[in-house]
Amino acid sequence: MQEVESIVPEWCKEAKNRHGDTPYEVLSNSHKELVKEGAEWMKKTSESFTVVGALIVTILFAAAFTLPGGNDQNTGFPMFLRKRSFMIFIISDAVSFFAASTSVLMFLGILTSRFAQEDFLESLPRKLIIGLSTLFISIAAMMVSFSAALLITLQDQWWAIIPIIMMASIPVALFVWLQFPLLVEIFVSTYAPRIFNRKMKPWL
Repeated sequence: MQEVESIVPEWCKEAKNRHGDTPYEVLSNSHKELVKEGAEWMKKTSESFTVVGALIVTILFAAAFTLPGGNDQNTGFPMFLRKRSFMIFIISDAVSFFAASTSVLMFLGILTSRFAQEDFLESLPRKLIIGLSTLFISIAAMMVSFSAALLITLQDQWWAIIPIIMMASIPVALFVWLQFPLLVEIFVSTYAPRIFNRKMKPWL
């Protein structure tokens, strides 16, 4: 509708049909059920991902204070503070925690939305894109954190470390395989080029 509005004369935007409805009212009346179905889908999707994000936040918050190897009794610093794998663990844990927190906030933003018709144009899809993207980053960083903790714990036992790290990549790959098509579809439908050429002049 906005595409058509950009090229028609101003008077056409408020013109009424034989039933006395403006173009906007016709659009609203014909899309009531679609808006309702879209709102229900967004709510259910957001509720599911909010639970996942909240679980990740809880686990990572606990992991930040339950460090591999514990703390040195004399100094109070972590035992493996000087190891590179320990720094990878801390950084990836922090990245995953903040990404999951952002994801939960985005999905909560969707749940508290008014779900008006115009919100489906850009506001709700943008929140869903950010929520899904940050949740993916969180899961990927969590797997990196898990792998780094294994490196610290198992030391040089590569025969056990390598297979476990390879298995840790499976959840990330599954998430990408299941949710990436949805993410691409939402992104394209929201930010794809317009129907009409931007240089097209309004109709006289």
